[in-house]
Amino acid sequence: MRRWAVIACDQFTSEPAYWEEADRIAGDAPSALRLILPEAELGSENVGEKIAAIQESMRSYLASGLFRVLPDSFLYTERLQSDGRTRKGLVGKIDLEAYDYNAGSTSPVRATEGTVLSRIPPRAAVRKDAPLELPHVLLLIDDPDKTVIEPLSALSGAGEPVYDFDLMLGGGHLRAYEVPEEEKERIEDALTSLADPSVQAAKYGLPGKAPLLFAVGDGNHSLATAKRCYELDKESTPPKAHLTLPSRWALVEVENLHDPALTFEPIHRIVFDTDPPELLDALKAYYPDAADGEGEGHVLRYVYTAPDGTSLVTGAVTVPHPEKQLCVGTLQDFLDSYAKDHPCRIDYIHDEDSLLKLASAPRSIGFLLPAMGKDELFRTVMADGVLPRKTFSMGHARDKRYYVEARKIK
Repeated sequence: MRRWAVIACDQFTSEPAYWEEADRIAGDAPSALRLILPEAELGSENVGEKIAAIQESMRSYLASGLFRVLPDSFLYTERLQSDGRTRKGLVGKIDLEAYDYNAGSTSPVRATEGTVLSRIPPRAAVRKDAPLELPHVLLLIDDPDKTVIEPLSALSGAGEPVYDFDLMLGGGHLRAYEVPEEEKERIEDALTSLADPSVQAAKYGLPGKAPLLFAVGDGNHSLATAKRCYELDKESTPPKAHLTLPSRWALVEVENLHDPALTFEPIHRIVFDTDPPELLDALKAYYPDAADGEGEGHVLRYVYTAPDGTSLVTGAVTVPHPEKQLCVGTLQDFLDSYAKDHPCRIDYIHDEDSLLKLASAPRSIGFLLPAMGKDELFRTVMADGVLPRKTFSMGHARDKRYYVEARKIK
């Protein structure tokens, strides 16, 4: 299982050495690495060949009887993280008819960050002819009384786990138990109660707002891709058969926003192929009242390598009276504008150590962003709509979800 499970494809996008080591560990053994396309490889010249190889591996694994099948099941998961804490989850499938990633959505399953539509087609190319899905989608519920997932902790150690193993490359430990039949109705009743409009109006003080049950915490573009492929399947299927389409459903893991092991980490920015002092001048020109140093307002901390290449230059630019609610929104507005006129490349980095390492390269500048508080997530999304893309990450990079379970979608 250690060789089978592999981290979410959108991690370590600027660190190919990570994926090379994962490939070495997987070797010739059956591995989820052969069924996913790391985002680090999305722009490769032979991406079409890679997609064909992924789909062939899926068919081969299915034909060989590799998988243990658990029909109509929930899995209760426990993930031992790098910080020593255990994060609880519930794996199941959601109805994509209840999910809408568009801005202004009022669906029960809703994106928390802006969806970049251009990112969907390359992912759809992987999924549309694939017989399996392997998700890294994490949905959040706002369950302060811990009525949905936490009662399942009684399963831990009470029977034989479905799986129980160490994850590769410092990913911690993962185990899962199949949820007994008698627990399913309790889970669904608890979820129904969380989605009750009167309960949500009292909780958030937003009467009249459509209830939000599941907020997408991670993997929104993967979920959006699943939705797009389902919509394409609907076009060639009579409406009365839509309910029976396997692609109508998507496998996800649900976690409670109030799990103490769940933390929101910032997603930092790095800009490659640019002149750092020139970019900082452009930043201050974009926000004319901005000033060097830390002050009142949005503080944008940066780091880059000195011209002599011997040391890192650190500093900050403060934007007073910002229009955006979050620092990440202020920075992203500028970077989007800057990238239109400058041939640079922007990437999103989850760990501060990784950012500092990448910023040591010539013609690169990193921006270190603060973490977002998780308590206001649901109310903010319901009141104001989606957050800027890549606003937060659920946990450290090596604690991201690993691909373990698969589901047939053909």
